Amino acid sequence: MGFMKPLFAALFFATLALHGGFVHADIASTMSVTWGGQLANISGDQLQLQLNQYSGSGAQSNDEFLFGSIEMLIKLVPGNSAGTVTAYYLSSLGDAHDEIDFEFLGNLTGQPYILHTNVYAQGVGNREQQFYPWFDPTADFHNYTIHWNPSEIVWYVDSIPIRVYRNYASEGIGYPNEQGMRLYTSLWNADDWATRGGLVKTDWSNAPFTAALRNFQPRACIWNSPVSISQCAAPTPANWWTSPAYSQLTQGQQGQMQWVRDTYMIYDYCKDTNRYNGQMPPECSKPQY
Repeated sequence: MGFMKPLFAALFFATLALHGGFVHADIASTMSVTWGGQLANISGDQLQLQLNQYSGSGAQSNDEFLFGSIEMLIKLVPGNSAGTVTAYYLSSLGDAHDEIDFEFLGNLTGQPYILHTNVYAQGVGNREQQFYPWFDPTADFHNYTIHWNPSEIVWYVDSIPIRVYRNYASEGIGYPNEQGMRLYTSLWNADDWATRGGLVKTDWSNAPFTAALRNFQPRACIWNSPVSISQCAAPTPANWWTSPAYSQLTQGQQGQMQWVRDTYMIYDYCKDTNRYNGQMPPECSKPQY
C-alpha cells in the first residue's frame, strides 16, 4: 500500500481487524461496464479502461452507498498522458447531486500527474484541492480511498490522509449526507483543460491509453431508499464508521497530512482570494481537522 510509517501502518491494520478486515469481492461481481464497449474490460478482479481518439470508457459499482470506506488500487496511464483524465469518484444522480472526487490529470512525459479532489453537495461543487503525487503513479498500483461518514470526508493515498472536509450542514454549509452514491471510474479525453489549462493537447499517436484498476473494496453502508439516511448514520457497532475514532484524524494522521499539504499541495480553493473576490466560502474559516 505504498509508503506508510510503521506505527501508523500497525494501527491502521489493527483497526481493520477489529471490523472484520477488508471486504473483498471480485470486480466482476461488484462493478459493471457502462460505456466504451470493448475499450473497458472486466476480468475477475481486474478492470482495464482504455481511451482512443473515438471514445473513452467507464464502469460503475452495482450498489449505491451512504457512508463507509471505498477503496481501489489504480495504476495510471504511463508515458505522455497529456489531455487524459482518469476519474475515480462517488456520485448520486440529478442536478442536485452529491459527489466526492479523485481525478488524475495527465501529463507530458517527465512531468508529474496532478491529483485533483473535489466535493459536491446538492449540486454545488467548486471545492477543489490539487496535489502532486510523491511517487510515480504509473509505475505500480497505489491505494486511493474515500472515507466518508456523518462527521467528515477524508481522502487517503496509500493510507496517508491528504484532505479533510468536515460536516457543517447544521450551519447551512453543504455536506453530502442524504443521497446514496455509486462508485464511478472512467478514462476520457479532456484536453481542453486537463493539462496546463488546455495548452497541451492529447497526442493520439500514443493511443490507446490504458489505466488499470483492481481490488475494489467497499466497506460501506448499502443505500436502499431514503430510510438509509437514518439507518446508515445510526451510531451502532455495525456502522463502524460512526465510531468516535473516525470523527477526527489522530495527531499522527494530522502530521502526515500536513507533510503532504506543505510539500505537494499546488491548489486550495480556500486560499484563492482572487477567485472569490474576498468573499470566501464559509467552510474555509471553519476547522477541518
